[in-house]
Amino acid sequence: MKDTNVIEIKNLSKIIQGVKILNDINIDIKEGNIYGIIGTNGSGKSMLFKAICGLINSTDGEIKVFNEVIKDGNFPKETGVIIESPGFLQQYSGFKNLKILANINNKISDDDIKNTISLVGLNPNDKRPVKKYSLGMKQRLGIAQAIMEKPKLLILDEPMNALDSDGIDLVRKLLLQLKEESVTILLTSHNNEDIDTLCDHIYKMDCGTLKDIS
Repeated sequence: MKDTNVIEIKNLSKIIQGVKILNDINIDIKEGNIYGIIGTNGSGKSMLFKAICGLINSTDGEIKVFNEVIKDGNFPKETGVIIESPGFLQQYSGFKNLKILANINNKISDDDIKNTISLVGLNPNDKRPVKKYSLGMKQRLGIAQAIMEKPKLLILDEPMNALDSDGIDLVRKLLLQLKEESVTILLTSHNNEDIDTLCDHIYKMDCGTLKDIS
């Protein structure tokens, strides 16, 4: 593993309507490691991920991703994300949804998209609209969209949601393989086995405060 900081967070706070949602967070995320963040619903986990992705502006502090300051809504480069439930155009197939997203950056081919869909255990030639997918299938498609452009950083909020046991095993193996390829991964999970199986470092979020419990 390289001792390179992919994410640097200094004195990060977020206040909404007088409530401190994120409270003076400091953390360095190293390349090629998997970081697990645990905590109850409403503890601030998703809000932290949104801040890292530039989806919200912090009240205080600084976030750097790949040595670039994240502010004013700029999304970090080389980053794949699932935060909360994946959102897709329900009338289109899984492939067409990913094709629309891939057209934004024009970095990957149709074959790349199809290979990624297969990688998460879906059929790339399935013509059904996403509205006919099960919740587990939609979650697999969400993981496919996060990894399809081969990002160097993955931020995954409850990636195992709605997956059956086969899906969980598949995603765990996939994440460990990506780690071997030096991809840095942040994830949340309410399943202790996910955290114990996957994570090199474990943090607990409690009332907006982040504590290393590795």
